[in-house]
Amino acid sequence: MDAPVPTLETLFDQLGLDSTPKAIDAFIAAHPLAADVKLIDAPFWTPQQAQLLKEELLDDAEWAMPVDELNQRLHQSQ
Repeated sequence: MDAPVPTLETLFDQLGLDSTPKAIDAFIAAHPLAADVKLIDAPFWTPQQAQLLKEELLDDAEWAMPVDELNQRLHQSQ
């Protein structure tokens, strides 16, 4: 059986954050990123969260798509 495709909700679960759509929207609204700040360098991540995001991007793993979505949404919310 195939594993489920990761989503933004499951990424938030992996990060230990509330993964309800309302909570995700609130997190994004509360943490806008300037254009020159990389997602993995954002000051609000714990070291473990930043490492998870970095590993998923570098591995171009199946998690890369929801990580990219999060990156885009955080940069658009400024």
